[in-house]
Amino acid sequence: MPLPLPEQLINRELGILEFQRRVLAQAEDEETPLLERLRFLCIVSSNMDEFFEVRVAGLKEQIKAGISAPSPDGLTPRQSYAEVQRMAHELVAKQYQLFNQTLLPALGARGIRFIRRTQWNEEQAAWIRDYFFRELMPVLTPIGLDPAHPFPRVLNKSLNFAVELKGKDAFGRNSGAAVVQAPRSLPRVIQLPEHIAGCEYGFVFLSSILHAHVGELFTGMTVEGCYQFRVTRNSDLFVDDEETKNLRHALQGELPHRHFGAAVRLEVADNCSDTMADFLLAQFELDRSDLYQVHGPVNLVRLMQVPDWVDRPELKFPPFTPSLPARIGKAANMFEVIARGDVLLHHPFESFQPVTDFIEQAASDPQVVAIRQTVYRTGTDSQLMNALIRAAQSGKEVTVVVELLARFDEEANINWAARLEEAGAHVVYGVVGHKTHAKLALVIRREEGGLRRYAHLGTGNYHARTARLYTDFGLMTANEEITADVNQIFTQLTGLGRAGRLRQLLQSPFTLHPEIIAAIEREAVAARAGQPAAIIAKMNALLEPRVIAALYEASQAGVRIDLIVRGVCALRPGVPGLSDNIRVRSVVGRFLEHSRIFYFRNLGEEQVYLSSADWMDRNFFRRIESCFPILDPKLKKRVIQEGLRPYLRDNLQAWEMQPDGSFRRRGRKGAKPYCAQSMLLALHAKK
Repeated sequence: MPLPLPEQLINRELGILEFQRRVLAQAEDEETPLLERLRFLCIVSSNMDEFFEVRVAGLKEQIKAGISAPSPDGLTPRQSYAEVQRMAHELVAKQYQLFNQTLLPALGARGIRFIRRTQWNEEQAAWIRDYFFRELMPVLTPIGLDPAHPFPRVLNKSLNFAVELKGKDAFGRNSGAAVVQAPRSLPRVIQLPEHIAGCEYGFVFLSSILHAHVGELFTGMTVEGCYQFRVTRNSDLFVDDEETKNLRHALQGELPHRHFGAAVRLEVADNCSDTMADFLLAQFELDRSDLYQVHGPVNLVRLMQVPDWVDRPELKFPPFTPSLPARIGKAANMFEVIARGDVLLHHPFESFQPVTDFIEQAASDPQVVAIRQTVYRTGTDSQLMNALIRAAQSGKEVTVVVELLARFDEEANINWAARLEEAGAHVVYGVVGHKTHAKLALVIRREEGGLRRYAHLGTGNYHARTARLYTDFGLMTANEEITADVNQIFTQLTGLGRAGRLRQLLQSPFTLHPEIIAAIEREAVAARAGQPAAIIAKMNALLEPRVIAALYEASQAGVRIDLIVRGVCALRPGVPGLSDNIRVRSVVGRFLEHSRIFYFRNLGEEQVYLSSADWMDRNFFRRIESCFPILDPKLKKRVIQEGLRPYLRDNLQAWEMQPDGSFRRRGRKGAKPYCAQSMLLALHAKK
């Protein structure tokens, strides 16, 4: 089939920024609890940091290398970069406007104040001065800029201050400029005692304190200006895994350089003089388009902790306790439960604890002879990893496939790999050139009649904290064909040999892409024959051109296609003659939508798959991914009723994609308000 024309696709980078707009809308929404609005504002900043570190950095590298070939959407790197900067500047301006004009006054009205330097009374000023001399000044290192003190190396995303000075120091020097770097150990927000603040929760920014007292660092000189700044750097790691003999050692050597990659963005306070801004841009080899002047702290991410510090439940989402499936009791033997039938877990509405229990019981069960698991993201403190270490120490055969190149989790994964090896586990790093992104765990247990396999397959990571923040599905099964497939995938990852045909699972980079294309085409054939045909797919991103081409053809054949895509979607829905029958929506709410679900009507014999893979080039061709069918009819019905239908009905947190790539919040038009995530909380979780 022919690939889509450039005008039939949406640019990836611009699609990512459209998603950030939808996240920011959660901070704008007055129906969102106030402290959660602040948290969403911080999430946007965190997302934008990563966007610049990776996506913008990639565009700048292409421009630097002279690459002018357009991406599938028809934009060259230079054109994409220009549009990205335009949208990013608009987004950041809107973000700070919301922060200053809406959120700060609303928080202040509820006794949560961020007290500006110009607002300090005498008592507050005295307390802050004492705090500066006691806690800050001893760890600050001012660096005067002169031939003996060149501009310092500035860490990625660190807080710094550019200081304009007048006068001469003790040595008669007068460079006129200095830099003060704020150590990362220092808090960016300091809480004042209630009797000093004059309100229940009073905070001051570290930047305000340093601005007020920076003159103490330059005795006898006059401070003409003090401006906070922050530089964002290219954070991709440059490791040639085909040439490297020991990937772990190579990564350990490369990680420190991430802090000093090429600069891609400069953030400064809006009061920064043009002279100083131009000076800083020159130091970092950046253009004016890379400069973001903001009214407020240059790092809003550091405000993420404030909602946790403030004990005001009425200003936060109501707490909940995830439920357990009825078949699983607190003292349940997980192997007995799974042997009786498949178990489906829907996180965060249902607890992640059964997954932890599965591995922990395997570690302590004398009948278990082997455990195998993939690790992509698991956190720095993981019960699962500690259980695997105990299992290895007790003499069980433990094999862990650790993905060292999981972006921004490399250090944690390196540390776990070392600890697992020390405990006697077999640790492998997957396949050269392919990230291991599949979420699989396999337990082999000696039972009456021989060895039996038990497996967990998921759409999300083995990470207990994110299991309370992300929506995901997990399947626990003893199905012989599925567990045999899981075993074969582990054999591929740890050994050598040709890929055998799997019986139930689809796998990247081998069968997932062609089978998804074939399933779409089967629906198109059914539609052309006058049969009912439908596709519903839920994922984080849709970018792969051949899948998009197949969806366009299916739409033209009459297939009804509903796509629930959280983030970037390159497909254009609702284009006459091309995608009339395709609707794309994005749901952004309290939890990060993370599950991947693929539904095909299949002439009434409904096929439902769960997967670790989005419909992107990297997931189909450059990663090890798993996609598994839900075979139990009751569980299949559950996935449809919980993972798909509510999101198609949602009229509170759903956004509908327009043919031009923009999104409009779905209106209710008199319908009763309906929120998918709230419904699922009411169905499963205990308030």
